[in-house]
Amino acid sequence: MKKDRTRELEAFARVLDVMDELREKCPWDRKQTIESIRPLTIEETYELSDAILDNDMPNVCKELGDIMMHIVFYSLIAKEQGKFDVVEVMDKMCDKLIYRHPHVFSTEKVKDAEQVLQNWEQLKTKEKDGNKRILSGVPESLPAVIKAYRMQDKARAVGFDWANKEDVWEKVKEEVGELEVELKKLSGEKDNLGEDKYRDLAEKELGDLMFSIINAARLYDLNPDTALEATCKKFRSRFTYLEEHTIREGRNLRDMTLQEMDAIWDEAKRLERQ
Repeated sequence: MKKDRTRELEAFARVLDVMDELREKCPWDRKQTIESIRPLTIEETYELSDAILDNDMPNVCKELGDIMMHIVFYSLIAKEQGKFDVVEVMDKMCDKLIYRHPHVFSTEKVKDAEQVLQNWEQLKTKEKDGNKRILSGVPESLPAVIKAYRMQDKARAVGFDWANKEDVWEKVKEEVGELEVELKKLSGEKDNLGEDKYRDLAEKELGDLMFSIINAARLYDLNPDTALEATCKKFRSRFTYLEEHTIREGRNLRDMTLQEMDAIWDEAKRLERQ
């Protein structure tokens, strides 16, 4: 039995009508190009991410509307250029979803979500217009933590992964050791003649260590970006408490000792636990 889509279709038709009118009558909307909208889309995506992390559902709703507006805007501009329109965007999306879910729209069977992901990546490589390489579907402009996670996840989908997840800790320890070696070399460089070389080597080893930790997180089904975001939020909260406490006392953080700041920091931690 098909659902009644009247309300949804009318709402989407209203979006199209509003965007058509804005493109025709608004000087700002009229001058926009696909290139000029791109940075705004990135900003809107991060605003949506913030709302999701804050579990702020009214703002999630609002930011989703902004993202939808951008999708329609891109499609409208492309239609004017004779490239594609919003119908083609939606048709291509539906065709892709149907093709990559044969266990739903065909007779193929899967045992779990893990197999669905593996099939998704394999089908992706078979598509006529799909990615030519496994990792080519990971955008270069992604933030590094998310990029590392997605690259590892795509490699896993074709079987390139640790046989036993516990073994990843030996790799993490190995990378810690290699970083320590390079940091000692950097610290021991007194004349600065080789400082840039040792700094580059230390930075390389730091990247390897971070990559291995992200790998470990993935193997244990933890999202490193979400985890780091939560830690950043926690640090911001505690540091803000420290700063506000200091201001109330008429003092300046720069004039305080580390021990004094630690005492207030620990107080913020206790309040969190309570």
